[in-house]
Amino acid sequence: MSAFTPWPDDFARRYRELGYWQGQTLGGLLRERAASRGEHCAIVCGERRWSYAELDTRAAALATGLARLGIRAGDRVVVQLPNVAEFYAVNFALFRLGAWPVFALPAHRRTELSHFCGYAQARAYITTDIDAGFDHRQLARELRGAVPELEHVIIVGDAQEFIALDSLYDAPVALPEPAASDVALLQLSGGSTGLSKLIPRTHDDYLYSVRASADICGLSAASVYLCTLPAAHNFPLSSPGALGVFHAGGTVVLTRRPNPEDTFALIARERVTITALVPPLALVWLDAQRQQRADLSSLTVLQVGGAKLSEAVARRIGPELGCTLQQVFGMAEGLVNYTRLDDGFELVIGSQGRPISPHDEVLIVDDNDAPLPPGATGHLLTRGPYTIRGYYRAPEHNARAFTTDGYYRTGDIARQLPGGHLVVEGRAKDQINRGGEKVAAEEVENHLLAHPQVADVALVAMPDAYLGEKSCAFVIAREAPPRAVELNRFLRERGLAQFKIPDRIEFVDHFPKTAVGKVDKRALRDTIAERLTPDRLTSR
Repeated sequence: MSAFTPWPDDFARRYRELGYWQGQTLGGLLRERAASRGEHCAIVCGERRWSYAELDTRAAALATGLARLGIRAGDRVVVQLPNVAEFYAVNFALFRLGAWPVFALPAHRRTELSHFCGYAQARAYITTDIDAGFDHRQLARELRGAVPELEHVIIVGDAQEFIALDSLYDAPVALPEPAASDVALLQLSGGSTGLSKLIPRTHDDYLYSVRASADICGLSAASVYLCTLPAAHNFPLSSPGALGVFHAGGTVVLTRRPNPEDTFALIARERVTITALVPPLALVWLDAQRQQRADLSSLTVLQVGGAKLSEAVARRIGPELGCTLQQVFGMAEGLVNYTRLDDGFELVIGSQGRPISPHDEVLIVDDNDAPLPPGATGHLLTRGPYTIRGYYRAPEHNARAFTTDGYYRTGDIARQLPGGHLVVEGRAKDQINRGGEKVAAEEVENHLLAHPQVADVALVAMPDAYLGEKSCAFVIAREAPPRAVELNRFLRERGLAQFKIPDRIEFVDHFPKTAVGKVDKRALRDTIAERLTPDRLTSR
């Protein structure tokens, strides 16, 4: 069985006829922009400023140097770099070669990286010397021992015994051009159980998402995008992210630290117009701006995605940060939804947007895959011109994750409004079955987040001998934690059904995270299960 599942021929033909797939490669995108905007600043990284011409020249030179090492089209290369300019030079070089970058994150360590390198059968690993006090060269030594097939380790910075990236800038030579229908990259799935699956994205499908996203988000040559989230994440890479900015001919400003002290100064200095945050970081920015009153006057759009944004926080963004909120709900597997910049206020704060494409097919179904009536809440399934038809080298998982007619099972619980906007109620695995009553964790979490003393919350199932499952809310308080009885009273006053009131509340200082930086609810479920003794399983 092939490692990559292509779109059926009739679908591929239709997407080309509609102009979605235009036959452009990611390497070709940069060449075109260097030709039209060569002297314009493409990247700001600390005190360094690379023009489009310089970025293009560096990518071509690195592609030649990587080819000298024997890297060829179809080879997999694990790339683990922080938010530095070299991230883009390296990846555009790989795109030129037709090699496939596997996008690891700076926080990944031996377990994840040995999985990526082994599973992808990677020929090379490209990383940095030291980031946030961690020596990635020592990690590379451990990988070499764990994955003997790994031929090359390339380091940005002090390479020690490894290959220095700077040594690979060769005089550019002509190289074979990959086909736009070829796989361009491998993203990581964001599941909270097990190690990430690999997501194959083609030049054609990925660039359609990038172009359409840039248009929806109003990007232009005057756009200045602040990359605060890890650059390898699908959100800051393509939704519209750095690639959308490069398509529009604007400027990407990089920061390794998303804290307000650093980012607010960059926004003022570089006149940033758009950036993207996850909900907890948006809350940090809101609280900091109340104290700092920083100059954020250039910022016109703040995207928030990666997790559902509570309505209470959403209402604050426009008035307190002085910019337009754009909610983004998507997945590296494909489907991306945006609230539009001209949507009404209530739609922006109350939904997670509508799909990019008129040919994004969305189904809301019950547990048996039967379609539900309009407006009903159920499992979200999708297929379309930029949603994959299968994970890389995962036939058994694909049989569960995709329907026989090609719909991807997103794992999200959602409902669709009449205009096409989606309201995400939670994850299917986050549903708590409390004696037959279904509790969507995110619904209760959003109510708790409205409490002024709650900074963050995660609701999980805990075992119960009578009901099967009850709910436990792990709460991070702002200062002195409120009493559990106060939070329950608060929820009742908000009109929440009694069966949705958490059966137990645990106050914690932080949440465990998955390999891709999301709250690890499986670990929280394990924690509360361990704390419960058999004689307490029936206690409320």
